[in-house]
Amino acid sequence: MGSPDRPEGARALAPDELAWRCDASEIGFETTAGVEGPTVPPGQERAVEALATGLAIERDGFNLFVFGAPGTGRHRLVAESLARRAARRPAPPDLCYVHDFRDEHRPRLVELPAGKGSELARDLDELVRDLATVLPAAFESEEFQSRKKGLDEEIEGRQREAWERIAEDARGRGLSVLQSPVGLMFAPLAGEKVLSPEDFQKLPAAERARLEGEVERLKGEVEKIMLRLPGWMRERRRRQEELERDTARRSLAPLFAEKRAAYAEWTPVVEHLAAVEDDAVARARPLARLLSGEGEEGPQEEGPGSPLRRYRVNVLVGHAGETGAPVVIEPHPTLANLVGRVEQYARQGALFTDFTMVKAGALHRASGGYLVLDAAQLLRQPLAWDALKRALRNKRVRIESAAEALSLSSTVTLEPVPAPLDVKIVLVGEPYLYYLLSTLDSDFPELFKIGVDFATRLERTPESVHSYARLVAGLAAREQLRALDAGAVARLLEHGARLAGDADSFTLELGALLDVMQEADHLAAEAPRISRAEVEAAIAARDRRADRLREELERETQRGTIRVATEGSAVGQVNGLAVAALDRFRFGHPVRLSARARLGEGTVVDVEREVELGGPLHSKGVLILQGFLGQRYAPGLPLSLHATLVFEQSYGPVEGDSASMAELCALLSAVGELPLDQGIAITGSVDQHGNAQAIGGVNEKIEGFFRLCRARGLTGSQGVLIPESNVPHLMLDRSVIEAVEAGRFHVWAVATVDEAMARLTGRPAGERGEDGIFPDESVNSAVETRLVALALQRVAFQKGKLGEEGDERGEPEAPASGEGGAGEASRRGDEEGGGSREAPK
Repeated sequence: MGSPDRPEGARALAPDELAWRCDASEIGFETTAGVEGPTVPPGQERAVEALATGLAIERDGFNLFVFGAPGTGRHRLVAESLARRAARRPAPPDLCYVHDFRDEHRPRLVELPAGKGSELARDLDELVRDLATVLPAAFESEEFQSRKKGLDEEIEGRQREAWERIAEDARGRGLSVLQSPVGLMFAPLAGEKVLSPEDFQKLPAAERARLEGEVERLKGEVEKIMLRLPGWMRERRRRQEELERDTARRSLAPLFAEKRAAYAEWTPVVEHLAAVEDDAVARARPLARLLSGEGEEGPQEEGPGSPLRRYRVNVLVGHAGETGAPVVIEPHPTLANLVGRVEQYARQGALFTDFTMVKAGALHRASGGYLVLDAAQLLRQPLAWDALKRALRNKRVRIESAAEALSLSSTVTLEPVPAPLDVKIVLVGEPYLYYLLSTLDSDFPELFKIGVDFATRLERTPESVHSYARLVAGLAAREQLRALDAGAVARLLEHGARLAGDADSFTLELGALLDVMQEADHLAAEAPRISRAEVEAAIAARDRRADRLREELERETQRGTIRVATEGSAVGQVNGLAVAALDRFRFGHPVRLSARARLGEGTVVDVEREVELGGPLHSKGVLILQGFLGQRYAPGLPLSLHATLVFEQSYGPVEGDSASMAELCALLSAVGELPLDQGIAITGSVDQHGNAQAIGGVNEKIEGFFRLCRARGLTGSQGVLIPESNVPHLMLDRSVIEAVEAGRFHVWAVATVDEAMARLTGRPAGERGEDGIFPDESVNSAVETRLVALALQRVAFQKGKLGEEGDERGEPEAPASGEGGAGEASRRGDEEGGGSREAPK
């Protein structure tokens, strides 16, 4: 192997290229005490502009979808913007439901200025209390009792007079009227004495006939009176009801006149009061009996089932005392929580309801203002998303239940009049939801025309360093943390760059940063301010709590249970690097990649894909390797190998193409029989031209291999190869940088697979000369020589001819690269096989 510092191939990175370090002097202040946070969150100018535009446009469909990663401050910025805008708008009207006396299953909706709904409810409550006093008193008054008594006496007098006439008529004809259990009876008289049946039989026949005729005639008269009795009773009942209504109206008129005068300018209220008065007058006597305790259940003024509830007001949404438009944040947007519900009460084993049990939903409460919903929560709730779209299209909120919508219930219930809707909806969610809805729901672009995109990174510039430092100061003040000194802020900025995975950027997902600040505040104990030491300790403590699985994996690797070499060399084997993510904790670890190659039909088998453990992106990376081999080596000959690639000791899914450069190096090593340095790990993807491409998790991958090498003992020749395009992303741990400074570990950047192979093999990669041949002793020469030999062997097999040397060795002998290289081998094969191929160009 060559020296780690040689300029051939990969570029050794200097320590100052491995991370950005923030000098405390760059912060611009000594402590965050008294430093105000930025007015507009740095990096979110686009989102703030879109949010302001969406809130300002008062047109149909200009609702907002705010999307970005969690922790970017979406909810806080939305809440602050809505609060400022809502304060400049008037409070919306109160919404009240009242009983509809013409259709009791469809409560009427009454809109009143803010605060008036509550007043009306109080006034109607007072009116109900007055009814409970006035009605019983009115029917117990002397005037009513006197008039009722006079009416009763008049009707009873008529009946008495009719019966007296019958009795007098009968007496004048020698008959007496007797009352029996079966009704009236007529009996003959002898003077004042009623004759017995025996005495009656002793009378002359003519007298008996006369008396029997008189009895029949009188029975007819009685029948006429009996026919008139129901009419007298109806007249009595009618006149009594008129008396009761007249009494009730006269007693209630002053109460309702006062209420009508108070609400004269609101016609719906006046109409409702008139309907209440008419109903109360019509039902006055039963109400009085109920209120006075004459009913079976005793006095009943309140509670479910009370007939007085129909006179009350259900203030669905009231805005008494409010000065601005409502801002409603609904954390659990179920169908009922969104559009409202009709509750029920149980009574004697049955369920009942009335208009007072209609409850408002978030759309009712937010009408005239703003409603904030979590998009993921909304989409998880059955029927809620469709109900929201329906309400926005119709500008009405119709209260419906899930059972009703799915036709699962046939119970008779209320159908309240839909409430008008004037609301600005703000959905908050992640980007994938926004793009999925835009693609799959044709209504979404029409109903949510403003997308508010929150950035996740802030580009690092001298200006953004100051802005980010002020952002940290603002977070500390908002969370009431101790002040941070400049060193602590500088360390937080470095941590922000590490969280972004980019030395030239800061993360705008502030949740993790704030967690560190809060833990550092806890660790500061009695100190007046937070220093760099507390921030370092907080970061270390967070890693310590989460790294148990990482430690176990590294322990098994050190023990040899998981085989990963960090010294020596091997053919067809290389150390790749992978990243494991456990919630917010990510760590890298080395994985052993191996390749084998033999004669075949030009296929590169991805073992992971064959056993359905490889994802599509990983499979794509492997197929790219096949294209690279066919394009670079012996293009004039068929690719004639059968190669296998595998992640050794991998027992789970493999996805991504970040190992494709490592796989290509292992494959080239296997084909060219070139030993690879096992003290070097490699990461990066590769294209069909052999160019190295950037990958994610580069910091975690380097640190993962470094920890293993450090545990086994650093030799000074170990290190990691990364794509050149990943160098700006480096924010390595200080322990890695110190090892690089001491020359005990290395990080190399490569632009091509040739540079990687030169570092791994210790020999030059080699480029084709003018004669189209790779230089002797080069990596590419060894690979092409083997591929040409395999191609010739394949041709020989196809022709059924194997040379004597092929019989002895199993393949035609290719000339040494010093005797003509791959081109010469091709020409010799043409001569031996009778072909006419040209040397590869």
